[in-house]
Amino acid sequence: MTRLIRAAVCHGFGEPLKIEEVALRPPGPGEVEVEIDAVAICHSDISFIDGGWGGPLPAVYGHEAAGRVAATGPGVSAYRPGDTVIVTLMRACGTCPACATGRPVLCEVPYDRAKGPLSAADGGPMAHGLNCGAFAERVVVDASQIAPVPAGMPADEACLLSCGVITGVGAAVNSAGIRPGEVVVVIGAGGVGLNAIQGARIAGAARIVAVDRLPAKLEIARDFGATDGVLATDEKPWRAARAAAGGRGADAVLVTVGAIGAYDTAPRYLAPGGRMVMVGMPHSGQTASYEPVIIAATGQAMVGSLMGDTVLARDIRWMVDLWGQGRLKLAELISGRWRLDDINAAIADTRTGAARRNVILF
Repeated sequence: MTRLIRAAVCHGFGEPLKIEEVALRPPGPGEVEVEIDAVAICHSDISFIDGGWGGPLPAVYGHEAAGRVAATGPGVSAYRPGDTVIVTLMRACGTCPACATGRPVLCEVPYDRAKGPLSAADGGPMAHGLNCGAFAERVVVDASQIAPVPAGMPADEACLLSCGVITGVGAAVNSAGIRPGEVVVVIGAGGVGLNAIQGARIAGAARIVAVDRLPAKLEIARDFGATDGVLATDEKPWRAARAAAGGRGADAVLVTVGAIGAYDTAPRYLAPGGRMVMVGMPHSGQTASYEPVIIAATGQAMVGSLMGDTVLARDIRWMVDLWGQGRLKLAELISGRWRLDDINAAIADTRTGAARRNVILF
């Protein structure tokens, strides 16, 4: 039976979210219902709220969540009510060419968010934002979108694994393929950037140079594994990064922010044969420019990284293990804990750029 739940609803791009009741239908075949304990605010949510990528309205966004399975639909046997899980936006069919070749983040089966499990309390339309709609007390998602975590793992830490951690760590380990001894530059020391730094450290990078506009964030980056910090506001920060690495250019540059200026300058940090990994998501229509002849003549590469090329069944397990060993920082990523009623203040705080991750607790 359809139930009413509280959610933060976007009725107009650029407008504050409104806390109201929405209707959530029960899980159908292959779906699960999860009672949300914590959901983090990601800059992707803010980009959607601002209209940067379009989409139908009204909508419930939020996609970096953790909670407990409340019910399962027909055909779901891997989960039971009470299981503690994370909830991600990665919806995968498991059989298309992308899924079958180990890249479920690129699943080719479309999903119509306007026809998801949500509706307005009066029966009107309500978009299932980012395949999750997790700025709400409960969600109904495909079973491919969840992964188990230990029952004793704090929900505010577990939810970070759903996006920010797997995107950053995965970009370093999976997309960039960082190897021991390499020089790595991470542009942006926010939530995703700090996790890219963690990933580079875990992968064995010899030098990890953090680049950011705020000195305080560069200091925090050192706590996560950065060996050096460079201010992006310097006249030619790529020179300072090269000097910090002993005169070497970077084997890998990870751009973890959606700022076009960061993308324009990123190739300047690279050594011959290096690769730029594009993680941060600018708004649709924004463009960057490069000199192709330099990239071609130096054998450099540009690599896109969506959600860190994560495979949930493979990657969540070892990341949880590293967390348990104290080798993957999660609690240290949390800047603030908020209530759902205060979500607009939490979003405003995230917009300042100083926050690592703000988490809504239910």
